[in-house]
Amino acid sequence: MVLSDTSVHRINARRTDVFDIFNCRYYEGPNPCLNAAAFVFDVALTGIGKPLPIADYLSVIGDRYPHFLEETFTSHAHLFARTVAELNKLNIELHFDRWSIKTHNSFARIAIESLHPRTSRSLVYGVWDWFEAITQHKSFWIEDQIEVCQGLFRQSVYGGPTTYALLRTAHEQGIPTFYLWDEHLMQYGYGRKQVRGVATTFDCDSHLDSDFTTQKDDCKTFLHTLGFPVPRGDVIASLEEALAIAERIGYPVAVKPVMGHKGIGVTAGVQDEQELEAAYSRAVQAIEEDHPVQIIIEKSISGKDFRLLCVNGRFVAATERCPAFVVGDGESTIGELIDRENRSSARGDTPTSPLGKIKTDEAMEVYLEQQRLSLNSVLERDRTVYLRKVANLSSGGFSIDATQQIHTDNIILAQDIAQHFRLTCLGIDVVARDLSESWKEGNFGIIEINSAPGISMHLKPAIGEPVDVTSAILETFFASGEEARIPIITFNAISVSELQESIDHILLHHPNWTIGAVCRDGVFVNRSQKVFHRDYNTNVLNLLRNPKLDLLIVEY
Repeated sequence: MVLSDTSVHRINARRTDVFDIFNCRYYEGPNPCLNAAAFVFDVALTGIGKPLPIADYLSVIGDRYPHFLEETFTSHAHLFARTVAELNKLNIELHFDRWSIKTHNSFARIAIESLHPRTSRSLVYGVWDWFEAITQHKSFWIEDQIEVCQGLFRQSVYGGPTTYALLRTAHEQGIPTFYLWDEHLMQYGYGRKQVRGVATTFDCDSHLDSDFTTQKDDCKTFLHTLGFPVPRGDVIASLEEALAIAERIGYPVAVKPVMGHKGIGVTAGVQDEQELEAAYSRAVQAIEEDHPVQIIIEKSISGKDFRLLCVNGRFVAATERCPAFVVGDGESTIGELIDRENRSSARGDTPTSPLGKIKTDEAMEVYLEQQRLSLNSVLERDRTVYLRKVANLSSGGFSIDATQQIHTDNIILAQDIAQHFRLTCLGIDVVARDLSESWKEGNFGIIEINSAPGISMHLKPAIGEPVDVTSAILETFFASGEEARIPIITFNAISVSELQESIDHILLHHPNWTIGAVCRDGVFVNRSQKVFHRDYNTNVLNLLRNPKLDLLIVEY
C-alpha cells in the first residue's frame, strides 16, 4: 500500500521533507499495536514533494543491510518500519525483535519493541533523516545516529551491562520485569512472587553481609580466622605507617582503601617508597569525604588475577582478568595505539560488548613512567606494553574464561566462603599462579570479596566460552517464567459491587490470600479501598508491585 497524502497535514516535517512522523507515544506493556512495551508512531507523506521509488531507498539501505535486498516491501511505510526494526538492535544485539505496521487511508501506524522511549524516539527520527537524505540524494551516516542512540540507551536505567543481561534473560524465560522508578529498583515477577534488586544485589540479600564485604580489613581477618589464604599486611592511617608496614613485610606490596569497590584506588605490585607514596595518594583520593583514612598495605602475591563467582552459595564461573595492553607497530605512539584500539567494534562500552574502552588516567601514566615510557612513546613493531598493574575491566582490561580449568579444591574454597554470607551473588578475587592447581599448594591468595559482582566478564569474555550466569541467578528465585507470575482475572467491564462480590467469593475459599482488584471506579486490597490514581495503568502496576499479592482482578 502506498501512503496517501490526501488528508494529512505537515505536523513535524520540515518544509523540504517528503515524509512526516507524528503522534509518537510509548506503552509500558502490551498494547493494541504490539504484545510488548512499545514505541508507537504514525508516518505519512507530506504532499510537498514526491518520494523516490521504493527501489531507490532500498538500494541505499541495502548497502548497509544486504539481506534487505532479498525481501519484498509493499510500501515506503513498510520499508521504513523494517528499517527502524532492524536498527532497533542498535548494533549491540539488543533483544528487540517485535514490530508491527498497520496501514490506514492517509498514514501508517508503526510499533517497535522498546524499553527506553527517548532512545526509540531518537532512532525513529534518525531513520527519518536518513530517508529524507536519500530523497535529496545526500550522504547520511546512519552509524553516527546509531552511536548516539547507543549512548542514550547506555545512560538509561536499563543500559548497565549487568542490569541489561538480567533483563534480557528474564525476557527470554518469560519472567515479567519492569523498573520501579520511585525505588530505583528492577522488579522481577509479580505480587508475592516478586524479587527486587539493583544489578546483582537483591532484596533478599543481607544488608549486614553486603556492608561487611566493603570492610576489606575485617573481611581479611574473617577469612584468615577461617583458615583461608590471605596476604600478610595491616591497616594504616598515614603515609609514615604505610612505609613502616611495607618495610616490615617487604616489597612488593598492594595498596587499597578499606572502604572501596570496583578496584578504585587499588595499586598492586608497588616496588619501592616512591611508588608507595603515589599509590597511597591514589588510595586516599578514592575514600569518600565522610569516611576516615584507612588504607590496607599487604604483601603482593605474584600470579594471575582471577574472579570466582558464586550464586546462591554455589560456584558457577571463573574468569582471568588481564590488564589492558597495546602492541607496537613501529610508527604510532602509545596514545595513538590506545585511540585506535578504542575504535575497535569489540570495545563498545555497551551492555553487550566484551571489552570496555581503555581509560587514560594518572595511574596509567605513572605505570608507563615506571617502564620508562609515556603516551608519546613510539613502540617498536610487535612489542607488547601493559598499561596498568591492576586488571581492572572497567578501565579497558580483558577477560579470559577459566571456568573449565579450575581445580576442585578451589571450587570448594569458593563455596566454603560463600556459605558464610546470605548473598545471592558473591565475587571472590584471588591471585594464583595457575587456577588449575589447588590453593593448598601455595602461591594463592584471596585479595577481596564483593557482594555486588559484575557479570559481563563471564557472559562475554574476550577469550573463551561464555557462561550463562544470568540464568543461574534468576533460577535462584524462579524455576520457570510461570513461577514468577500470580493468577490474574480480567473483565471487560465490572462495577465496584461486582468486584467486591468476586473478592468475597474468592476469600471464602482462600481466606489467607491477599487479593488486589481494580476497576474504573476504585482500587481495593481485599475489602479495603485504596487511593485511586488518575492514571489507570498506575493502579494496576501499584497492585502488581505489592509484595503480598496472591491474585489480581482487573477491569481490562
